[in-house]
Amino acid sequence: MHHARLFAALFAALISGSASAQAWPSGPVRMLIPFAAGSATDVYARLVGKHLSDAFGQQFVVEPKPGANGSIAAQQVAKSKPDGLTLFFTTNTTHAANPSLMKHMTYDPVKDFEPVTKIGGIAFFVAVSSASPYKTVADIIEAAKASPGKVAYGSGNSVGIVGGATLQKMTGTQMTHVPYKSTPQAMVDMLGGNIAFVLVDLSVSRPHVQSGRAKLLAVATLNRSPLAPEIPSMDELGYKGFDIPAWFGLFAPAGTPKDTIARLNAEMVKIMARPDVKQTLASMGIDAYSSTPEELGDYVKSEIQKWARLVKDAGIQPE
Repeated sequence: MHHARLFAALFAALISGSASAQAWPSGPVRMLIPFAAGSATDVYARLVGKHLSDAFGQQFVVEPKPGANGSIAAQQVAKSKPDGLTLFFTTNTTHAANPSLMKHMTYDPVKDFEPVTKIGGIAFFVAVSSASPYKTVADIIEAAKASPGKVAYGSGNSVGIVGGATLQKMTGTQMTHVPYKSTPQAMVDMLGGNIAFVLVDLSVSRPHVQSGRAKLLAVATLNRSPLAPEIPSMDELGYKGFDIPAWFGLFAPAGTPKDTIARLNAEMVKIMARPDVKQTLASMGIDAYSSTPEELGDYVKSEIQKWARLVKDAGIQPE
């Protein structure tokens, strides 16, 4: 008898356990992103959102909130109810670079968030307009040396900001930095001839490269990108140790229930492993991978240290 009772109790616990787990998501889930519509983050988040909507039977809605280096979106998520209905699909800009780039932080990338999973890496390239007089990175440096302050470059995120400053520091040049809310706007201005070059990812630059309007001169990482193997790395062009890789991560507000995080993580791990997803992302220049929440949490802490070094070495003062 008592076996049967124990079994019944276990069964009841199982049912109620799964019922509470099933309660999330009770409605549409907002996924905030720190950059504008049309950015790599936006395109990527929409792809993931579609798969999450299919998996959970609720809409995952992507909301671009660009501005203040991604802080506007980060702060909004940090202050959101930790009910799993607001998520942050973001990058190293908000969760590694900002503590060193900004004097006044409106959020804490560690304390205000629950990490869910790493969601891949992305390489940035030095891009110029095909109409530009600069055919190589060396041409840009030569022009900058000849007339200090005359060569302007645009950035739409932390890679652009730190990459441009690192290049100036390495070459002893002075260029003009023009910040944008997002890389698509910087790209448009560069194609229009308003700025000389941008540091941009493949998803934003590829259509312009394919149409013959833009050219990629180098990749801003130590090694060539397997997704554009024909483009030389900055390091091999003689800018030794130039390495500014970017990454994506998924976060929830601090205090979001652990079982929600676990379910979200399990689903994301499945999505990131799908060959069709990997292939679509590779065509955008994104290397798709996932992690445990703990791995992402540890990674954020180590990356904050790394970006502090990058920013300091580039001679950037926080603003």
